[in-house]
Amino acid sequence: MASLNTLKKSIVVVALAASLAACGDNDSNDPVQVVTPPTPEPVSYTFDVTVSNLTAGQPLSPIAVIAHTEGTLWQIGSAASVALETMAEGGDNSQLLALENAIANASSEGPVGPGANTTITLTTDSLEALKLSLATMMVNTNDGFTGLSALDVSSLAVGDSLIRTTVAYDAGTEANTEAAGTIPGPADGGEGFNEARDDVNFVARHPGVVTNEDGLSSSVLSPEHKFDNPLAKVVITRTQ
Repeated sequence: MASLNTLKKSIVVVALAASLAACGDNDSNDPVQVVTPPTPEPVSYTFDVTVSNLTAGQPLSPIAVIAHTEGTLWQIGSAASVALETMAEGGDNSQLLALENAIANASSEGPVGPGANTTITLTTDSLEALKLSLATMMVNTNDGFTGLSALDVSSLAVGDSLIRTTVAYDAGTEANTEAAGTIPGPADGGEGFNEARDDVNFVARHPGVVTNEDGLSSSVLSPEHKFDNPLAKVVITRTQ
């Protein structure tokens, strides 16, 4: 009986092996089908940056908004970069927008007048260590500017907002003479950027303007051009 059972088991094993071999032969004759996985949809993150001008007589130049993961646009006590100098003296933000460490950038379409506001939309493909900076010139000054430098927005969820106010800075690249021909804004219509640096050559908080009614008779500025901090309100909202 044992021999008969052993024989039956051997027959089953042989039959199974033959069946598997046949399957292998059939598979080898079928064309190989390569399945390409679907391309993942690109991921993007979008922020609306609304800037409100809180001053009475200081139009703000076109506002540069820059996304980056390292570095700052300025540091108190350190010399301004040429890109910052160009913006702070003449309102031209093109060099700031072209900074090497920028991973995305956007600009308002034009200046923002006193009491007005504008919204700039910026989109980037990464949130990791993401920071936003913005900068704009007070155009009725020699080299005054305001903005935010390296604000961390990496943890903002969709629909969340950050609200900040900004203060006045002096680029330290042009003396605050307020003289005719040196102010690019509507108070004078004078010169913008000049590569010569004739001031302290470091960024500081702005001391304010003096005006022609405060004893600086050569000034083209009037009391309406004075300003107090804060200069602007900034609302950053993640929309996507």
